[in-house]
Amino acid sequence: MFNKNSVGKDGIETVIGPSVKLEGNFVCQGGIVIEGELKGSVKTAGYLEVGERANVTADVAAKEARVGGEVRGNIRIDGYLEVTSSAKLFGDIEAAFVSIARGAVVKGKCSILGEAKNTKNGTPKIKEETAVNSHD
Repeated sequence: MFNKNSVGKDGIETVIGPSVKLEGNFVCQGGIVIEGELKGSVKTAGYLEVGERANVTADVAAKEARVGGEVRGNIRIDGYLEVTSSAKLFGDIEAAFVSIARGAVVKGKCSILGEAKNTKNGTPKIKEETAVNSHD
């Protein structure tokens, strides 16, 4: 699972509350919790959490993530991605490790990269690639 040091309250730098609507390209180094609405793009070198009632229309990139709300856009996670049972994802997923709970809706291509690196050019080798089309 997640490294507890990276996802604790100390690691969270930004919270987008449930009544907040944000539009644009959002970039930060620390952890982000999204409980509201975001349109554009999100990129963090840290942890990202998308709450159960959140609505994100954006391409997303993070070190690790937990998604419980709706995301419409591609997701790229360097480490572990947890997709909870309340999540609705519409877009391609690329992550080192992925956990998808029963009940989650995922429509898109899922590439699981693992830890293998191609030493010749530094790009990850794809361990497993799965087309995902699950329904509630």
